[in-house]
Amino acid sequence: MPADLPDLLARRAALTPDRIAIEETASARRLSYAGLDRLAWGMADMLGRAGVAPGDRVAVACRNGASFFSLLFACARTGAILVPLNWRLAGVELAAIIADADPRLIVTDRHFAPLAREAAPSLPVLALDDAREIDPPRRPAPTWPGDRIWSLLYTSGTTGRPKGVIQTFGMALANHVNVREGIDLRGEDRFLCLLPNFHTAGINLYALPVLFSGGCVLLPPEFDAGATLKAIGVGEVTMMFAVPTIYQRMADHPAFSTTDLSAIRHWGSGGASLPASLIATYAERGVLLCNGMGMTETGPTALVMDRDAVITRPRSIGRPQFLVEAIVADDHGPVPDGEAGEIRFRGPAITPGYWRNPQATREAFDADGWLRSGDIGRRDANGYFEIVGRSKDMFISGGENVYPAEVEAVLLTHPCMREAAVIGVDDRDWGESGHAFVVVMGDVRAADLVAHCRASLAGYKVPRGFTFVESLPRTVTGKVRKHELVVPSDSVAALATTG
Repeated sequence: MPADLPDLLARRAALTPDRIAIEETASARRLSYAGLDRLAWGMADMLGRAGVAPGDRVAVACRNGASFFSLLFACARTGAILVPLNWRLAGVELAAIIADADPRLIVTDRHFAPLAREAAPSLPVLALDDAREIDPPRRPAPTWPGDRIWSLLYTSGTTGRPKGVIQTFGMALANHVNVREGIDLRGEDRFLCLLPNFHTAGINLYALPVLFSGGCVLLPPEFDAGATLKAIGVGEVTMMFAVPTIYQRMADHPAFSTTDLSAIRHWGSGGASLPASLIATYAERGVLLCNGMGMTETGPTALVMDRDAVITRPRSIGRPQFLVEAIVADDHGPVPDGEAGEIRFRGPAITPGYWRNPQATREAFDADGWLRSGDIGRRDANGYFEIVGRSKDMFISGGENVYPAEVEAVLLTHPCMREAAVIGVDDRDWGESGHAFVVVMGDVRAADLVAHCRASLAGYKVPRGFTFVESLPRTVTGKVRKHELVVPSDSVAALATTG
């Protein structure tokens, strides 16, 4: 990436000033690129008057809207670092993140001002609505150093204390290239942003790349299956990215079977495994759901499934994108194709590390500079990757390693399976064994699922217990909160033997 970047919003506003950049679907508010540029200058002026200096952190709690992206670009222009806050967290959880980021102030909309004051009663609170559009200064816009921090995105904390993942300008531009090449992003695209802007997916998949390209970002205040299908059906949307839970809710909606889905050129998915039944449901409507894999630490775009292989490789998470290198490795280096190891990444979209956490930064990279994903996977001879588990989720049954994601992937190929999560539990005979929490459609028994697993898995990998539930606890991006799964006393024995 270049050492210095131009002001990317100013450049886009100069190239396509009258093109619509953002539409807020609930309020019908529309901002052209020239208008977004002016509002970002107004935000920058508001921050400056509040005493924000280069390097200061600016926390924000708000629903999806044009003001969030205006503030993001305002921070770029003032040299401040944006810290989006997950407003779904409790005040005490937010307080820990705010203490780590140490922001100068919090900017919020009217919905979350009380939460902001609860989490940080001593910090000044600015109102997003107080910013007004102002004309750009007549002096040349300053450049953006490629390695300068633009934002801190805090991880979900499902495996420990949340860490602030550093996001730089260079990372944002590299992610734009990876998205543009991976999904054929075009300037005339209209992207429906359904994930919250406090998460990397809500910012970078694909809203920010769309803005860099001159397309239009549609921002509903929250996901609604009926409203989403209506927008798709009238041809307002050409690009989608969502987690599998959203796609399932759309498929369950009565309007799904009659909605014209043909206007969308690319359907992206990530955050969790795609059930084979869901892939098939959309394929019957002529839609190919393209799975992928990335992390906040990878910018996030890393692996993306190409349309031609969606049906033939339903368990694959794709191939490395244009500015991404990916390997499967163990402690001795890369392993041969077909063998399991940790998926690792390298490239200009990779984070330089974690905010004020040198130990976590050192642990995140191997000796050769590859980012450790923590995901155990395989690569085939054609370069397609598949996840078989998380290194921290692995358990040992009868002396053999078991990776839950591999078992979950097999369960999800059952035609009645909607959701599945496997954990290791104490077992008197085998030390540990698998227990599956499943959400199913129709009449299916534990014995049926055991037989299904046995057709594809070694005996020691087959779950020995099942709990049938109505839903699984998930993060906003669809990851299962496995620490919340507790085996009840009335769980169903799977009648599986290890061996």
